[in-house]
Amino acid sequence: MRKLVVSLNVTLDGFVAADDESLDWHAPYWTDEIAETTAELLSRADTILLGRNTYQAMADYWPFQAKCMNFPRTDIAYADMMNNYQKVVLSSTMNTVWWNNSLLLKGNLQKGIARLKKQHGRDILTYGSVSLVKKLMSVNLVDEYQFWVHPVILGHGKPLFNKLKNNMSLKLVRQRVFSSGVVLMVYQTTNS
Repeated sequence: MRKLVVSLNVTLDGFVAADDESLDWHAPYWTDEIAETTAELLSRADTILLGRNTYQAMADYWPFQAKCMNFPRTDIAYADMMNNYQKVVLSSTMNTVWWNNSLLLKGNLQKGIARLKKQHGRDILTYGSVSLVKKLMSVNLVDEYQFWVHPVILGHGKPLFNKLKNNMSLKLVRQRVFSSGVVLMVYQTTNS
């Protein structure tokens, strides 16, 4: 069965976005070694699971990057994967999707994700989409978390772990410290 993997940038104080939902706090820490690692982790998947807001932002950005002369050449493989992998969008308000290889999933979250996990293929990867991630967490659908912990303290913002109804037991399976100070911590859920 395929794994559902959540990959998120997180501040030291547990926020995944600023109050205005901006993410510019993590940009100064992006390095070629982080780019290579994110591409390697993405290559283990073949499906990207997104909520509406993240889908719309990515669909407006990624299709044009591989051809952009200012786009770092080291990130071309990543851009190709983003554009060519299947994208599954969970949204109750969208009626159409426009990005290459996109599918709109409506209805029961647990049944929809269960169907995706049973399909043949590699991992299913979720980027951002904090509202979606919280829903996935609440019904124990996540198999692995990739937390990219940045050496930043926001003091306030959009937390990931507020209002959890159940305890989560996680097992650290890998960690890597990058020269920029970012630490990748990979956890598996104990139900995996």
